[in-house]
Amino acid sequence: MTLMEFMQPSDKTLWVAVNDGVMGGLSQGGAKIDSGVLHFSGTLSLENNGGFSSIRTSGSGFDLSTAKCMVLRIKGDGRTYQLRLSTNARFRDSRISYGAEFATQADTWMEVRINFSTLKPSYRGTKLDGPPLDLSKVEEIGLLIGDKRAGEFLLQVDWIKAE
Repeated sequence: MTLMEFMQPSDKTLWVAVNDGVMGGLSQGGAKIDSGVLHFSGTLSLENNGGFSSIRTSGSGFDLSTAKCMVLRIKGDGRTYQLRLSTNARFRDSRISYGAEFATQADTWMEVRINFSTLKPSYRGTKLDGPPLDLSKVEEIGLLIGDKRAGEFLLQVDWIKAE
């Protein structure tokens, strides 16, 4: 099932940036839709204990309980990114994120398949033992870069599907 295509700049799903500035870092990044493609770009900074940039959906819910994996058609820059899902699960009154890394090849369109069974729970970067991911209650889909390499980044996404 196709979850997102980026045919119009005013796609029904809004993307919100959350960067390491929430903890004093200096990284900058965000999302824009251009020519039918989502562009997640910015500059990663390791200053002030920073080192991550992320975007996440806002205002949409997804029931992925019949799917086994997420498939993204992407063009990257050779860096490693993360797919992150969040549900209504909380730890210390904040969302738990379930994430898995995926590698990109510079300037090459490719399909990345991420099995839901590989997603691991975390809270603000700290690994958790649970709770298990409830795919029927996905509230956010996100992308994150935090590969400990300062500099510019660019990940382009053509579409996102669940299979």
